[in-house]
Formats: sequence, structure tokens, C-alpha cells
Amino acid sequence: MARKPRKRATRRWVRTVTTDSTHPPPRTFTGSAERIARTMARKDVSPKGLGSGILMIQYFINRAGTSLPETRRRELERAKRILQRRARKKRKAWRSRA
Repeated sequence: MARKPRKRATRRWVRTVTTDSTHPPPRTFTGSAERIARTMARKDVSPKGLGSGILMIQYFINRAGTSLPETRRRELERAKRILQRRARKKRKAWRSRA
């Protein structure tokens, strides 16, 4: 008796990782770079700080792979740079206090 090939699950684990652990609002990664950066910098989206927001953007880029259009990739990279600048500025201010 031959076995039936397994059907691929419609819900992938990646979907739960990006929604259950961080709770970004729907369509977060579809706006402008400024809007993405502002959203990812919020405490309710990135409770561990700007670094986790940067990592979430990079994770989204990596998971999208080659299906991500070049214009969207550029916008996401721009959002990432905005957050990196903010983090650098914050770190510099914190160090100067000490």
C-alpha cells in the first residue's frame, strides 16, 4: 500500500515568530522607511530596545529572500539605517553621561 505524500502546512512557523513574540501591527513592513523605523522603535513592538527592532527588519528581509522587490528591500534597509543611527546616538549620549 503506497503512502500519500504529505501536504505542506499552510501556516508556516515563521508567521508565528514574527507575530507572537513581538506583536508588530499589521502591514508594518509596507510603509515608508520613516514609518517602519518609528513603529519598530516603539516599546510595545520592540520591548528590548532598538536593537531588536533592527533585528526584526533584517529577519523580515532574510525570510522574504528573492521574492522581495528591490524597491521594498531598499526601503527596509533605509529603515534599518535610521534605527542604527538612533541607537548610535543613544549609546553616545549614554556614554557621555558616565
